[in-house]
Amino acid sequence: MNRSGPQRLALGCLAMALSWTPLAFAAGVDGQRIIDADKEPGNWMSHGRTYDEQRFSPLKTIDQSNVSQLGLAWSYKLDLDRGVEATPIVVDGVMYTTGPFSVVYALDARNGQLLWKYDPQSDRNRAGEACCDAVNRGVAVWQGKVYVGVLDGRLEAIDAKTGKRVWSVDTRADTTRSYTITGAPRVVNGKVVIGNGGAEFGVRGYVTAYDAETGRQAWRFYTVPGDPKLPPEDKAMQIASKTWHGDAYVEWGGGGTAWDSFAYDPQLNLLYIGVGNGAMWDPKWRSQAKGDNLFLSSIVAVNADTGEYAWHYQTTPGDAWDFTATQHMILAELPIDGKPRKVLMQAPKNGFFYVLDRETGELLSAKNIVPVNWTKGIDMKTGRPIVDDEAAAYWKDGKRKLVTPAFWGAHDWHPMSYNPQTGLVYIPAHIMSAYYEHVPEAPKRNPFKSVYQLGLRTGMMPEGAEGLLDMAKTWSGKLIAWDPVKQAPAWEVPYITIFNGGTLSTAGNLVFEGSADGRVIAYAAETGKKLWEAPAASGVMAAPITYAVDGEQYVTFMAGWGGAFSTFAGALSLRAGVQPYAQVLTYKLGGTAKLREPAPPADAPKPPPLTANAETVAAGAALYDGNCSQCHGIHAVSGGVLPDLRKLSADKHQMFLGILYGGRVPDGMPSFADNLNPEQVEQVHQYLIKRAHDLQEEGEVWKRFSARPASSSSLADNAPQE
Repeated sequence: MNRSGPQRLALGCLAMALSWTPLAFAAGVDGQRIIDADKEPGNWMSHGRTYDEQRFSPLKTIDQSNVSQLGLAWSYKLDLDRGVEATPIVVDGVMYTTGPFSVVYALDARNGQLLWKYDPQSDRNRAGEACCDAVNRGVAVWQGKVYVGVLDGRLEAIDAKTGKRVWSVDTRADTTRSYTITGAPRVVNGKVVIGNGGAEFGVRGYVTAYDAETGRQAWRFYTVPGDPKLPPEDKAMQIASKTWHGDAYVEWGGGGTAWDSFAYDPQLNLLYIGVGNGAMWDPKWRSQAKGDNLFLSSIVAVNADTGEYAWHYQTTPGDAWDFTATQHMILAELPIDGKPRKVLMQAPKNGFFYVLDRETGELLSAKNIVPVNWTKGIDMKTGRPIVDDEAAAYWKDGKRKLVTPAFWGAHDWHPMSYNPQTGLVYIPAHIMSAYYEHVPEAPKRNPFKSVYQLGLRTGMMPEGAEGLLDMAKTWSGKLIAWDPVKQAPAWEVPYITIFNGGTLSTAGNLVFEGSADGRVIAYAAETGKKLWEAPAASGVMAAPITYAVDGEQYVTFMAGWGGAFSTFAGALSLRAGVQPYAQVLTYKLGGTAKLREPAPPADAPKPPPLTANAETVAAGAALYDGNCSQCHGIHAVSGGVLPDLRKLSADKHQMFLGILYGGRVPDGMPSFADNLNPEQVEQVHQYLIKRAHDLQEEGEVWKRFSARPASSSSLADNAPQE
């Protein structure tokens, strides 16, 4: 018998009152229950709490008057100390969340007791095919099942009571390419929706919907066209194919992966898809530097039942800078020109905050949230950016260009939130720049899939600690309270670096956020005044949630430093002064649990003598940057998530060839036997020995560089900056 949401809630409450066990009514969620989420404010049943992804909670037991009394209620240590990016789901007293390599945990939300754990046994040999480490952003739940996207490309359904697998599907359209999944699924009208990653390794993007009960594919929406020699798959691909040129993109897949953000309007029955960057980044090699390359860097609306195209808005036509539009989208109703409008809001990587009519895709307003130099603004008549060729068009004259913002954008995947009571959107923003330089020779597709292929040079980070210290000071973050109607900041709070956590806002007039430098913080939603702060033992990137069980309100942060910033740009991420240490941290008023913290890192061992000449070291440096920097950091400076290869022990130096040829499955390192010959391996080895000696010589500077800065009051001022 089908019952309404209120009937199910009443029966559930009665049953729990008589005999409550955490998994008695596991994940009993459907669409109507998510739509009616405000009637059950104690639960957090979907990724953004509601289909509109506002990440606003009506709970207000914790408010401005008492938030300073928050203490740790419980913590749960995850299995692997790598990047943690998940938003937990809480339904009827059970928390479902994920850790690295897509491992799923079901916890008693009252005390953190483990109820079950599911390890999908992701193929860790393929971890190098994930651009941004083995992260996962969480699960979806629906009618007794828990759904997780697995790093190696599978989508799996798990029984919410037992933690046993129900079904599994391989979502990859081409198993020879490097498709991965790090995003959280959504469930809409009985269909599980998931995208994928892999643009940097040469894949074609798409979004797929699967029947939630059986796993059968319901529809698939491609985000970029396929082979121009073949007929377009549908109306959307007919539109898109006219905006691409040549056929090089076929070899490279085109990109356009939808690796994170979705939102859903039940009234319009429209699913909104955030689409990513191109493969390759350089538009000259991808599409002869011609055309808009739809639907790269776009917001696309499709019919949720069929996947049929409805409308699109492209934030960055012909994207050349990795300016994805995969960032968090929020649906709301705003007064625009004195009239209420149903809008979609997004702050993608390119530095602008967009307000669109979500029925039609019409651009209503756009304003930059941080300094930008790639464009002079947005032409409101056409909706297109006015690209500044002098600052941004590196592919036209072959000159190196300093672009602001750069590839991690003004705002990355870290979710923003919207408080309908204050009318403000709370954005974890980045301030960063990087150089882009055209490569004059057309790159060849590398069969070794775990190597970035961008078609350009980017970053240009110095090797020395002093130079990096200066560069790191130009990369900062801030929390922006943005007024989407006025298109202006209401207040801002500065942070020392980028990759601070996503945000949560509540009816208690609070904004919660974790920081890269290892803190969890609460601010007054209206003014930005800091009201509470506690140590988190690691950097916090994920967005917090709040829920209630037995009348008591809790706030949960997923802590664990890692992800793209701490691997690829390890040297700059050291500025945060934290180690990876993955755990679930849950707070309540009067909590007294003790925070667990990692052991201090070991000192670097003395390196072996450097025997190679300068030519050999230079060759090793080039090979390292092309093969190893994605995970172990540019110039062999790790952010601490994966091993710092300047700190190899004596036995690791002796085993170096065996490690590279054999791979290390537990931490996901692949074998390089097909990519580097023994002479090249030794060149890389000699380069690392050279970098180990550099570390010894620059030891004091590196200590200053990575000194924990959390005690400095200037990192998050109580007084907001107007």
